Amino acid sequence: MHSCAQGTAVTSYQQAIEYLYSLRLFGAKLGLENTLRLAELAGNPYERLRFIHVAGTNGKGSTCAMLESVYRAAGLRTGLFTSPHLISFCERLQVDRKAVSEADVVRLVAEIKELITHFPPGAHPTFFEVITVMALKYFADQQCEIVVWETGLGGRLDATNIVNPLASVITNIACDHQEWLGDTLEKIAFEKAGIIKHQVPVVVGPVAGEAMEIIQRTARERHSTLFLAGSPGTEPIELSLLGVHQQENAAVVLQTIRVLQSQIGVSDSVVRKGLQSVVWPGRLQLVTTPKGYVVLLDGAHNAAGALALTRTIEQLFHNKPRSLAMGILRDKDYEQICRILAPLFDEIFLCPVDSERTAPPDLLLKSCAAANPAARLHCCDSLAEALDHINGFTVLTGSLYFVGQALELLRAHPAKSGERGLNEWTATRGA
Repeated sequence: MHSCAQGTAVTSYQQAIEYLYSLRLFGAKLGLENTLRLAELAGNPYERLRFIHVAGTNGKGSTCAMLESVYRAAGLRTGLFTSPHLISFCERLQVDRKAVSEADVVRLVAEIKELITHFPPGAHPTFFEVITVMALKYFADQQCEIVVWETGLGGRLDATNIVNPLASVITNIACDHQEWLGDTLEKIAFEKAGIIKHQVPVVVGPVAGEAMEIIQRTARERHSTLFLAGSPGTEPIELSLLGVHQQENAAVVLQTIRVLQSQIGVSDSVVRKGLQSVVWPGRLQLVTTPKGYVVLLDGAHNAAGALALTRTIEQLFHNKPRSLAMGILRDKDYEQICRILAPLFDEIFLCPVDSERTAPPDLLLKSCAAANPAARLHCCDSLAEALDHINGFTVLTGSLYFVGQALELLRAHPAKSGERGLNEWTATRGA
C-alpha cells in the first residue's frame, strides 16, 4: 500500500490544500516521536529559533496575538503560529502578522511531502505534525527573531512541545477536550504543565486549587521558576481588544515580557503601543453588516468562554436590545453553554455549524428553552438564513468555525471557502 505522501507532485495551492486534507485520515495522534523525526529530516529548524510557548484552555490565541504585537512593535521579526484558522489555512503561519503566502505553502508542502517518504508504513505523520514542522521551517527560512508558539491540544504530548522556549506560558485551566486531556481540572492541568521545561521560566495566569498545585509541582521538579501573572489592577490595561478576560490575558503578557526583559528588552512605551494596536479576529469583534446593524462575534466554545462573553455583554452592552445567533459543535458542552448564554437574550437563532461535528439546532433549541422559556427561539437551516432575519444588535457565538463562517458571509475577512474543513480532526493517543 502506498503512503499518501507519494504520487502527484504538489505544484499548485489547490494541490497543497488537497494534500493537507488527505492527512486528516491519520487523525491527530498525541505524542512527539513523529514530529521529532520529521523535524530532524528537515534539519531541526527549531534549533535556529527562539520561542515563547503558550498553552491554556482559553485565551491562548489572544495572549499570543498580544505578545506578537508587542515584540513586533519593539522592532523584532516575529513568527506567530496559532490554530484553528477562521477561514484560510494561511492564517496559521504569520511573519510580522502577514499570513504565509500561497506560493510558500506550495513550496513547504512539497518539501515536507518528500521528507515523509522516509517514514515507514503505518507511521505516517498527522496533519498537525506536518504543519508544525512546516511552521518551523518557514520561521527559520524567514529568520524570525522570536516565535510566539501556540499549542494545538493540551501540551505534554502536543506536536509543538518539541521546542525548548525562552519561557512557557499557561493562560488558565478549564474543562475542554476532556475526551483527550482528562475529565478533571487536575488531569487537564497535568497535560498543560507538560510544556514546562527544565530551568525555563513559566508564567501562569488565573489558575486555582489542585490545578495550580500540579503546575507548581511540575515547575519544582523541572527547576523552573514560576511567575504568577498579577491580577489586573483597578486601572485597566489600555488594550484594543474588548472584554474583562482580555485584561487577565494582558496581565499574563506583561508578566511574560518582564520575565524575558534581560533577554529581550522592551520599553514601557513600546509595550503600550503593542497592546493598543493588537488585532485578533473573531474574539469580541464588532462588525457592521451590509444592512447596517452591528454584530458582536466571539468564539466562546466552552463554558468558561461563555461566562467571559456574558461578563463582557453585561459590562459593555447592557443598554442594547439583544438577539443571539449560535452554532456549537456537538463534542462541546453545548447544554452548559446554552444555560449560560440563553437567559441574556430575548430572541435566539440556533444554526448548524459548517462542520461534520455540528450540534443539531433542535438540540440547542431544547437546551435554550429550558434555560430561558420566555425567549423567542428559531431553528435555522444555515447561518445565512439567521443573518437574513436578524435586525438590531446581535451576538454571534458558539464555535470559532461558526465565527469563521460569519466573517466570510459578512465579508469582514477575505473569502477562502473550503479550507475550514482542515480544522476537523479526531485525536488518538500516542504510545
